[in-house]
Amino acid sequence: MKTILITILKAILTVLYQPIKLFPVKHRIVYLSRQSNEKSLDMQLLEKEIAALDPTVEQVFRLRMLDGGLGEKIKYCFSILGDLYYLSTSRAAILDTYSIPVSCLKHKRTLKVVQMWHALGAIKKFGLQALGTKDGRDPAVSKALNMHKNYDYVIAPSQKTALFYAEAFGCEKSKIKLALLPHVDYLLDGKNSRSEEFFKLNPDCTAKKTLLYLPTFREREEYVANELKVALEDDDRYRLIIKTHPLSRVRAEERFSYKGDFSTYDLMKIADCVITDYSACAFDTAVLMKPLYFFVPDYQVYTRDRGLNVDLKAEMKKAVFEDAEMLHQALRTQPYDLDALYRFKNTYLRNTKGSCTAVLAKFIVSLLA
Repeated sequence: MKTILITILKAILTVLYQPIKLFPVKHRIVYLSRQSNEKSLDMQLLEKEIAALDPTVEQVFRLRMLDGGLGEKIKYCFSILGDLYYLSTSRAAILDTYSIPVSCLKHKRTLKVVQMWHALGAIKKFGLQALGTKDGRDPAVSKALNMHKNYDYVIAPSQKTALFYAEAFGCEKSKIKLALLPHVDYLLDGKNSRSEEFFKLNPDCTAKKTLLYLPTFREREEYVANELKVALEDDDRYRLIIKTHPLSRVRAEERFSYKGDFSTYDLMKIADCVITDYSACAFDTAVLMKPLYFFVPDYQVYTRDRGLNVDLKAEMKKAVFEDAEMLHQALRTQPYDLDALYRFKNTYLRNTKGSCTAVLAKFIVSLLA
């Protein structure tokens, strides 16, 4: 039934798109996202750099997060109509997620579509890699939606990650452009550190080591987080801060929260070390070369049910823990293996010396000619 409805929707969009495609193409870039209703840091930095390179280019943002409610789904359907106009009249489209109108419709040859995925890599399998798995899409629905079709270029942070992205997006390796996301520049810029502001608002963190826990959104996440809380909450040497996914059910009680409006990137720069599971934030932490730990009590089950691109136990052996108390003990007594983290960074991230925004902006501007 779902595939039938999708087929009908695609037919309607195709009919509506035909007269819209008669509008002339402008010197314009359109950004599309279902990840958030606001510009991501990557988009903000890229917008500014592109404007500096070519002040004549118009940059339009079509951002609508697809929430679970029926009302939001209806609003999203109407927003697609606006997307059609901008796809028809732009020279380039930049995405950070899957886009229904981009993948389901046939566009003008003048339009170049760039998939700038919102993460700096992929520890877990995703997209077409995860079809048919417990947490992945239904293969029939994916096929009906033309999932991840029509990309001219896919941005990947390294040769190794390019292999995963080629599978996840179903694209030829020739379509992969090696470049880091703009937010890497923000991570590396010491001038943007908000640590003084953070510690002023959170004085209880000043005399302790700050441990930032960044779990991915998945089943049993609340149970896993509670294990970590129990292991660390009575140790006065550490202050555990939990920053969860927007859709997460994990509750960050006051003693595990913080005051102030700080992004995940801000918190990474402030923290003494980062604890995660299968989140791509591991790659951001590697950029900073800060101690990175993986707390994965469901490692065997998750590997079986979802699948991993990165063999954490092989590549970060001393930093992977299935038991919270063992992780706690390692924090207290074991020196961190920075050599392993350095190898991890160099394997999955290319050229982490800055100027990432400029490299990507120059590439996109070149597509407008």
